Amino acid sequence: MPTWDAQQYLKFAAERTQPCRDLAARVALDSPARIIDLGCGPGNSTEVLAERWPSAELTGLDSSAPMIAKAIAEKPLGKWVTGDIGEWAEDEGAYDLVFSNAALQWVGDHGGLLPLLMRRVAAGGALAAQMPGNWDAAAHRLMRNIAAQFPETDNVREWFTHDLGFYYDVLARQAARVDLWATEYVHVMENAEAIVEWYRGTGMRPFLDALRDEAARERFLARYLEAIREAYPPHENGRVLFPFRRIFLVAYR
Repeated sequence: MPTWDAQQYLKFAAERTQPCRDLAARVALDSPARIIDLGCGPGNSTEVLAERWPSAELTGLDSSAPMIAKAIAEKPLGKWVTGDIGEWAEDEGAYDLVFSNAALQWVGDHGGLLPLLMRRVAAGGALAAQMPGNWDAAAHRLMRNIAAQFPETDNVREWFTHDLGFYYDVLARQAARVDLWATEYVHVMENAEAIVEWYRGTGMRPFLDALRDEAARERFLARYLEAIREAYPPHENGRVLFPFRRIFLVAYR
């Protein structure tokens, strides 16, 4: 599991929170009593859930103690727990909404994980999740190409996502209804450096953590920035367009 820096992650808080808002808006539950936010990070996604369902009992769970500490310090709502999503899935207790925004991609074996998550959804409730779906985007192909130049990253994989058909097959076995969709967000970034900063807070973390020292990490970042500058040229005003595809699912029990 990669290490996390709440301040780095929140450099793009608005862009990272918008898909969470879009997912919450599509969940057709009027008043879920108990909600858990899996991979809540510093609490920005949990705050969206509190706005959408203000009377719900909220729990935010994340494997990163610094992220949970940030949430506790700045968002005094609900209950905050440091824990592993996979371990939580195997525990007991039902929630009306099991929600996860941009976190399940870090957990392996989705064929086994999602049925466990559905088991923890109360009757009439829902599992709702959003994950990055831009595995084949230039930013990720370039990242993997550069990682191949560093032997320490040979066994590193940035995400564990699948196509929407995979998730339909897995969820349809247990769900009364499954809603699936994909959205490509086009973020307007200041420059190519901003794209590198984006991934330093998320998708690049497994590669950077695998490198042996700071000098190797700096070489990785320099090569990646050079490649990103070529792949994402600036527009007339100097800004760079950064398309980012995300996949969404809501499965009702």
